[in-house]
Formats: sequence, structure tokens, C-alpha cells
Amino acid sequence: MPAQPFNVRLAFALAGWLVLSFSAASLGAFFMPGEWYATLKKPSWNPPDWIFGPVWSALYTMMAVAAWLVWKRGGFAAQRRPLTLFLVQLALNAVWTPLFFGLHRPGLAFAEIVMLWLAIAATLAAFRPVSRPAAWLLVPYLAWVSFAAVLNFTLWRLNS
Repeated sequence: MPAQPFNVRLAFALAGWLVLSFSAASLGAFFMPGEWYATLKKPSWNPPDWIFGPVWSALYTMMAVAAWLVWKRGGFAAQRRPLTLFLVQLALNAVWTPLFFGLHRPGLAFAEIVMLWLAIAATLAAFRPVSRPAAWLLVPYLAWVSFAAVLNFTLWRLNS
């Protein structure tokens, strides 16, 4: 099969999904862990701080590619439900950091991360019939948020 010619429209669309996905992370610049987080009691299995940047960078990239793969199947008009679910989970993703690190409300952040988990699961289910590779790209994200929810709950309980 011959190679597909470079498609500028698809490249710009992928760039747009990358920018949109990474924009959820941009709130992190305003709500850094800081001294409050450093003083929290943490479980022995708490990951080292340096791991979060690389993990989230990989996850946001996979999320963007997944959304792009679904978008390629007819755009937003044809994929309104799965892409709307994607945007909902992305908004929930962006809200967690200000709740936890900004407001110092791990209990509220835990409730929010449960909603995020449900939104990711719904997005994955909506992506699957459109693009199985897109759905599979969300599996590591769902796994990481599952771990993060358990960690969030543990931090909340250890520090209440």
C-alpha cells in the first residue's frame, strides 16, 4: 500500500487536539503542590514527584491522538457524543488540580476525581465503536486516574 500524502488539514487538527489536551494541564502552573503538599502525610507507595510530569505528558499526548482519531471519522458533526464526552472529561481533568492543590480540599477533589473516572470510562466506551485504537489510547489514562483516585482518597483520610 503506498504511503498517504501529507495532509495539512489533518496535521493542524492533530496540533489542535494536542493544544486543547495540554491546556487542561496548564492550570497546574497556577496551582503547584508547594509547601502544603510537602507537609501532608503520604503512604509509602506515593510516587516520587518527578514521575508526574513524564506520565501526564504521555497521557495528554495519547488523549489528544485518541480524540483526533475519532474526529477524523467525520469531524465534530458526525462524532458529537464521543467528542463532547471527551471535552467533559478534559474539563473535569482541569478542575482537579485547583481543588486539590489550590483549595487544599482533598475530600472535594476525591469526589471530583470519581466523576472524572466515570467521564473517562464513558469516553472510552463512546470511542470504541468509532475507533478501537482511540479507545485503547485512553486505557492508560483510566488506569492512572484509578491509581490517582486511590492515592487522593488515601491522602484525604491520612490528613483529615
